[in-house]
Amino acid sequence: MNLRDLFNTVAKRAARATGRPWTFLAAVAIVVIWGVTGPVFQFNDTWQLVINTGTTIITFLMVFLIQHTQNADAAAVQIKLDELIRAVAEANNELLDLEELDEDRLEQIRREYEQMAQAARTALEKKRT
Repeated sequence: MNLRDLFNTVAKRAARATGRPWTFLAAVAIVVIWGVTGPVFQFNDTWQLVINTGTTIITFLMVFLIQHTQNADAAAVQIKLDELIRAVAEANNELLDLEELDEDRLEQIRREYEQMAQAARTALEKKRT
């Protein structure tokens, strides 16, 4: 197993594990235990440093795992949307690589679709009246 496959496996398992209620409850339990032990350690600097360091390290690592999972999910959704656009005969195939366009072109396409939506609403209102 190469490094990329290993990272992908670890990231997926970590994402699944951290999204479960038991993981959240474990995190709450750690914070409660830390808080309860405050008087024992007289709320000293080391006691505070333990939770600060732990949360900083976990947050730092989770950023990369979350980003990896988001990238994979976004790519999968994009591929599915591209297939739907490709499969529909009347679809605008320019939209297949929409995420690659610059902001000006995206804004132009957005305005075109807003105009189509407004025209559809107007036509619907005319039918109703």
